[in-house]
Amino acid sequence: MRKTNEQSLKDALDALFKAYGLDTRMAEKKLINSWPAMCGPMIAKYTRNIYINKKRLFLEIDNAVVREEIVFAREALMKKLNAEAGSEVITEIVVR
Repeated sequence: MRKTNEQSLKDALDALFKAYGLDTRMAEKKLINSWPAMCGPMIAKYTRNIYINKKRLFLEIDNAVVREEIVFAREALMKKLNAEAGSEVITEIVVR
């Protein structure tokens, strides 16, 4: 009898992404795309530039009040975003 090496397409793609180190990039993109849902439409409206570099989330905020609100809620927001991604994707939030 012949042995088969069957696995689902999702498992095969997950293994491929992990082998090439793309799983963290996918998690980062997932975080950036879910930013409006995680922070709400009011904060998302004033957020201009979002990117992740070396596990640091950089945010460019136009409104001073919203900027201060994010600065005060950094830790809670970071925990919420990492929980959404399923792993520790960011370790610091930098607000500009």
